[in-house]
Amino acid sequence: MEKTPGGPAGAPAAPGGPPPEAIRAVPVRHYGRWVGAAVVLALLGLLVWAFANAEISWEVVGDHLTYDTILEGAGKTLWITLLSMVIGVVLGLTLAVMRLSRNPVLAGTAWGYIWFFRGTPVLVQLFLWYNLALVFDTLDVGFYRDEMNDVMTPFLAALLGLGLNEAAYMAEIARAGILSVDEGQTEAAHALGMSGAKTMRRIVLPQAMRVIVPPTGNEFINMLKTSSLVYVINYTELFRAQDIISSRNLAVMELLMVATAWYLVLTTVFSIGQYYLERYYARGSQRALPPTPWQRVRAQLTSVRAGGRVPAVGEVRKERSR
Repeated sequence: MEKTPGGPAGAPAAPGGPPPEAIRAVPVRHYGRWVGAAVVLALLGLLVWAFANAEISWEVVGDHLTYDTILEGAGKTLWITLLSMVIGVVLGLTLAVMRLSRNPVLAGTAWGYIWFFRGTPVLVQLFLWYNLALVFDTLDVGFYRDEMNDVMTPFLAALLGLGLNEAAYMAEIARAGILSVDEGQTEAAHALGMSGAKTMRRIVLPQAMRVIVPPTGNEFINMLKTSSLVYVINYTELFRAQDIISSRNLAVMELLMVATAWYLVLTTVFSIGQYYLERYYARGSQRALPPTPWQRVRAQLTSVRAGGRVPAVGEVRKERSR
C-alpha cells in the first residue's frame, strides 16, 4: 500500500503531522467496449452507405412525407389505434374482473371470450367482421334496423376487429396486475366495511397499475403497427395510403420509406410517453428512480468535463434529483 507521511493512504494523520492524501479512484479501462462500439459503428456505416447508393429517389421520399394523403392516413392510423385501445382497456378490465369472479357463469364467459380472440389471428377476425353481411342481411336490434352492408363499414370492421382482439390480451394483463396485489390488502379493506367493488376500485386497481401500465404501453405501440392490417378491408390508414400513391407513380420503395418514417415517429413519441408514465407509477416502489436518458447524458458530459473522473456517489444522486 502506498505510504504517506501521515501513514497509509486515507488513514488519519498523526497529531501535528501533514494531512493524508485523498484517495484517487482510477476508472477501469474496458477495451472490449471500444472494440464492440467500433464494430457496430462500422456495420451501421456500411448500412447507411448501401442505402445512400441504392436506387432510391430520396427526393420523392422527402416530397411525400407531408403529402395530404399520407398525413390523412397517419391521422386515421392514430385515430383507429386510440379508439381500439380504449375499447381494449375498458373491456379488458371488465373481463379480468369477471375472470376472477366466483360466479361460474361470469368466469366461464370471460374465459371463453379470451380463448376465442387469443386463439384466432387478428387478420381472420377483420375479415369475419367485414364480411358479416354474408350471413346477416340486416341488423335489427328492435329500435334500429338497417342493411348490414351499410352498417359494417371498413372503419367499424377495423374498430371491432382491433378493439375486441386487444381486449382479450388486456384482460390477461389486468388479471396479472390484480393478482400481484397482496390478498391482505383486500382482507383489510373488507374488515373496514368496504364493498367488493369499492375495494377493487380504490385499493386493488391503484396498486395493480404498476404491473398493468408497462405491458399496456407495449400493447398500444404494437397496436399502432398492427393497425396496418386493416388495409385488407379497404380502410385507408397509413399503409393503404402509401399503397394507393405508389400504385400510381410506381415509387414503391420510396413510399414504403415514407410509411416507415411515419410509423417510427408515432411509435417513438408514444414510447417516450410510456417511459415517463412508468416512472410515475413506479414512485414509492423504488427508493430511487433510475435516471432518465437526459440525466444520463448530462452525467456523461459532466464526466467528460471532469477529465474522465468517476463521479462520486453524492454527485450522481445530486444529478438524479435535478
